[in-house]
Amino acid sequence: MSKKVSSYNPEINEKYALELAQKLSKMIQCDTTSHNGQEDISSYLEFHKVLEKLFPLVHKNLKKTIIDGSLLFKWNGKTNDKPILLMSHQDVVPAEGEWIHEPFSGEIIDGKIWGRGAADTKGSLMAFFQAVEELLSEGFNPECDVYLASSCTEEWAGPGAPKTVEELKKRGVELFLLCDEGGAIIEEPVGGIKGHYAMVGISEKGRANIKFTAKSNGGHASAPPKNSPIARLSAFVTDIEKKSPFKKKFSPGVSAMFKALSKYADFPLNFILGNLWLFGPILKVVMPSISPQGAAMLQTTMAFTMQSGSDAFNVLPQEASVNANLRYVPHQGEKETLELLRDKAKKYDLEMEIILSDEYSDSVDINGEAYKIVEETIKKTFPGLAVSPYVMTAGTDAYFYEEICKNCIRFAPILLNPEQMKGIHGLNENIDVNCLPGAVSFYKNLIKAQKR
Repeated sequence: MSKKVSSYNPEINEKYALELAQKLSKMIQCDTTSHNGQEDISSYLEFHKVLEKLFPLVHKNLKKTIIDGSLLFKWNGKTNDKPILLMSHQDVVPAEGEWIHEPFSGEIIDGKIWGRGAADTKGSLMAFFQAVEELLSEGFNPECDVYLASSCTEEWAGPGAPKTVEELKKRGVELFLLCDEGGAIIEEPVGGIKGHYAMVGISEKGRANIKFTAKSNGGHASAPPKNSPIARLSAFVTDIEKKSPFKKKFSPGVSAMFKALSKYADFPLNFILGNLWLFGPILKVVMPSISPQGAAMLQTTMAFTMQSGSDAFNVLPQEASVNANLRYVPHQGEKETLELLRDKAKKYDLEMEIILSDEYSDSVDINGEAYKIVEETIKKTFPGLAVSPYVMTAGTDAYFYEEICKNCIRFAPILLNPEQMKGIHGLNENIDVNCLPGAVSFYKNLIKAQKR
């Protein structure tokens, strides 16, 4: 069987693309950095003023609700049956380090828009606002109610999205389809598979923040005892790192992803990915070298991220701690993982405190109507582009909407190469100017695809 080719390349419409880039630039210039527990919403209210100037028809024709800085718009359709919601967040992570271009300059240079939030996620936010703006200018009336939502607390899993969900529940809204950030149009999603691929997020892993604490009587460092707090914590961390307690397994979603991508790989990778029943055990071992992102989909992960101890070189700490971030998978979820870690912590005489813990999300049915609509919309908007389901290892606001929506799809129609992927939450975040027209077209087509 000959290998398939994902042949998509964005069409060039320089004038229109630049107009969109200039809108996005103004959005980036508004610093909407968020911090855990942040209560001041003044920067978001200023951002709302920018949106109102950029998208006047949206603000004139849609019902707008502000919920502690988060936004919710309603566009009345011909019927309130099977409403849809388009979503991307306003807030961005801090822009630290030395940047090529100032992180809130929104500079348009070398065919790219530079700045914090360009990809995550003001690019897609601009695109669906622009899509509705254009449809309104054309006199279009949607078949179903269309909601636009944008929280200002996504980056720290804050209350923005949950409060918006509560507002929708009060209104009795049950969504048919939600389209949030998550997957994107990725260049070479797995090593050895060339081209661009629409990676459509169908679920996301659970998440937890856990603190492990070791205590002692302290003392002077000139006479150190055995099993000091830091020594116990170090042994615990080494135990987890050297011999992972987490089981690797190909879930149905991950298997579907590799099956879809296998058709575009060269031999022997296409044969290996297309026959997981045979090569799965080998792939579990070698996957980290092929695709670290793919490897993270196979198991619960645990990353040690913060630590503390004594404030002086010559003082033994009475208390030392290490913090970890976990991402649960369905085959070893919250309950089993926490029980396993409690046993490990007891072994090293550590206290374990759960700061936050959320179970993994439900998975969208890739054979269902909603997924098929998104898949067909992608194919219509981006001719030649391959589509693949994708299991998210990071978290999104879509997680909070599952109680009012069975089809929470995570896909932003933004084209990203490997270097641009590194810029998300990193240095020099940017996206290509030429990918913006396609992003707007995707949302327009998705709205038009809702037929009764």
